[in-house]
Amino acid sequence: MTKSFLAATTAVASLSLAVAAFAADKGTIETSNHIVVVSAPALDDATIVAIFDAANTADIETGELAMKKGSTKEVREFGAMLARDHKAVRQQGRDLAAKLGVVPTPPADDASAKAHAAAMKTLRAARGAAFDHAFLQHEVAFHKAVIDAVNATLLPAIQNAELKKLVVTVAPAFQAHMIAADNLDKKQIASRQP
Repeated sequence: MTKSFLAATTAVASLSLAVAAFAADKGTIETSNHIVVVSAPALDDATIVAIFDAANTADIETGELAMKKGSTKEVREFGAMLARDHKAVRQQGRDLAAKLGVVPTPPADDASAKAHAAAMKTLRAARGAAFDHAFLQHEVAFHKAVIDAVNATLLPAIQNAELKKLVVTVAPAFQAHMIAADNLDKKQIASRQP
């Protein structure tokens, strides 16, 4: 295993933990290397809108990075699709927030932003096939963490019916992105096998 792949794996794990922590009410998240204790106030719609916006913004940034750094046309096109889709969903969230008069209010401890910055640093340092693999694994882990947070924490906490409808409506796209990233990663790995 290369040093950059190990760093990318660590960054993906950190980002996944942060996304879960971002949405958790209170609890302990444990991995083989880390224990993170999460304590946060109950979620309200303004915080959920901010979390939704931040998750989409993070994936826009990673998608745009893949558009530039992907070593294959498929990875670059996948990155472009992620950026395009998440820009549209982010705008839907922003439009709804404006319509409802909700001012997005990020949680006080934004571990997600720190983890995203670390993941971007790791991805920027990776090159070629190592970048492709790290990026695609990041997308699988990131989308899984977001889906889990939405289902376990965000949806049950949403008070506004229109906001809940938006989140439910776009959830299948997050699932599709996760599956597509995993399939593309497996295809890329198979194509490099002798």
